[in-house]
Amino acid sequence: MLLKDLKAEYLFNCKCRKLSERTITNYEMILRLLLNFLEGKGITTLEQLKPLYIKEFIRMNDEAGRKPNYLNDLLKVYKSFCKYLHEEEYTETVLTDKIKNVKKPKVIIKTFTNSQVKAMIEYYSGFDFLNVRNKAILILFFDTGIRLSELATLTIGQIKDDYIIIHGKGDKERVVPKSPLLSKWLFKYMNVRNAYFADKLISDTVFLSRNGKILTSESLGKIVKEAGQAANVSTDIRISPHTCRHTFAQMQLKNGLDIYSLSRIMGHENISITQQYLLGLRDREVLQASLKTSPLMNL
Repeated sequence: MLLKDLKAEYLFNCKCRKLSERTITNYEMILRLLLNFLEGKGITTLEQLKPLYIKEFIRMNDEAGRKPNYLNDLLKVYKSFCKYLHEEEYTETVLTDKIKNVKKPKVIIKTFTNSQVKAMIEYYSGFDFLNVRNKAILILFFDTGIRLSELATLTIGQIKDDYIIIHGKGDKERVVPKSPLLSKWLFKYMNVRNAYFADKLISDTVFLSRNGKILTSESLGKIVKEAGQAANVSTDIRISPHTCRHTFAQMQLKNGLDIYSLSRIMGHENISITQQYLLGLRDREVLQASLKTSPLMNL
């Protein structure tokens, strides 16, 4: 069978599984890269495909300087594709079964300090629409660990009295708690928002531009970056919404939240992803957190 026909069938199955359009588009692009590589070698059918060729493609990308995370993202799709081919009985075995993921170096994630977080939030100090909006955005990032894409698409209906419903990756739904501070600033923002757009028909997306448009990822990134630069965040720390998410995770661990609960709040597929945040914690911080949760001291 032609590999391009099997690719089309696999992507149709992804649609049947209700995967997001963004995910399916990404899968299509990653499979196209492999099939183009194989076609260049004269391989167009499943019968010609061997694990060796997939390894060659990964090695080629490795030698081109691609990072381990990128290579593993490729492999994730190829393994899923080959698993599907086996489940549909096109192959007797899963062709990628013996292909291991690329080993990733341990990277210690540098996060904002407590004083930097306070300074960033306090940077937006006015009571006009933009200042209140930007302050509420920063508080939401730091208080929930929400992803950039999740915040950008957050709607009014997702905000409840003491929690927020998040639609995460793969359209998976999760619930995150809403602190009194976050509740206060979301309330302030919604009042300002309603007054600002009183005579205008607008989207039910929570955070909007001054023209009533949905904020882009670039606009949200600028809000965080401007506050970070004003707070004199050191150049070795990346000032971005994703660093806000990392900061939230490490703060929660320092304050004693268990890693299983944190994994659920952050919407991770498995706990191994959450464990990466432990690398940035110093021994003293781990000891201080463990004292708060001592079994005998909490009887």
